[in-house]
Amino acid sequence: MSTDSKVAIVTGAGTGVGKAAALALLQGGFRVVLAGRRAQPLADVIACSGFAERALAVPTDVTQPASVVALFEAAVQAYGRVDVLFNNAGVGAPAIPLEDLSVEQWRSVVDTNLTGMFLCLQQAFRVMKSQTPRGGRIINNGSISATTPRPNTMPYTATKHAVQGLTKSGALDGRKYDIAVGQIDIGNAATEMAQSMAAGILQAHGEIAVEPLMDVNIVGQSVLYMANLPLAANVLFHTVMATKMPFVGRG
Repeated sequence: MSTDSKVAIVTGAGTGVGKAAALALLQGGFRVVLAGRRAQPLADVIACSGFAERALAVPTDVTQPASVVALFEAAVQAYGRVDVLFNNAGVGAPAIPLEDLSVEQWRSVVDTNLTGMFLCLQQAFRVMKSQTPRGGRIINNGSISATTPRPNTMPYTATKHAVQGLTKSGALDGRKYDIAVGQIDIGNAATEMAQSMAAGILQAHGEIAVEPLMDVNIVGQSVLYMANLPLAANVLFHTVMATKMPFVGRG
């Protein structure tokens, strides 16, 4: 199958990493279904892409099973199949001591980052195993918080650690359906969410430090690389990060 015919769904596509990935996939020849809670940011991404004829916006709440089903139904109705899911939608909680977090703040992060990702992965399986040609690729956004926490980020870190379980289980369970499941772990991409790092962010030893950022479009190119692999190959875990961020070793 040619790249020109491939169909990708990107969740959280209105801003940040999701926007960069959607634009990279469009530029790479994919037909792209952009999903997000707010319709206007999705429309804005499509308008600036230069590929509106190959893009579809579907407002979606990934925490709601019916909304996720509707997303995939819209993709299949428009383009006939789904080849790639970039399972990207995610949120964080306020960076406050864990003892001050409310149960509602915890559940909000779990509902989006874990349950929402599961619902999208599950629906992708249902579509990909039944289509002809069979199979597809799912790329979960793990973040480097999937392995290493920052201070005061327990809900986000716990859910991103759990994404590793979704990725490994999905990779195993997808074999019989020709579904490849992998994960991209991103460190310090220059998005709206990461702007605080440029001003200074709390470090493990208690001091505030400015952290280097990388162009978010580099992440988009990483997603495109993974999406273009043949289904016989899979990148199980891919880490892309600002080279000088204080992550490896002791800073």
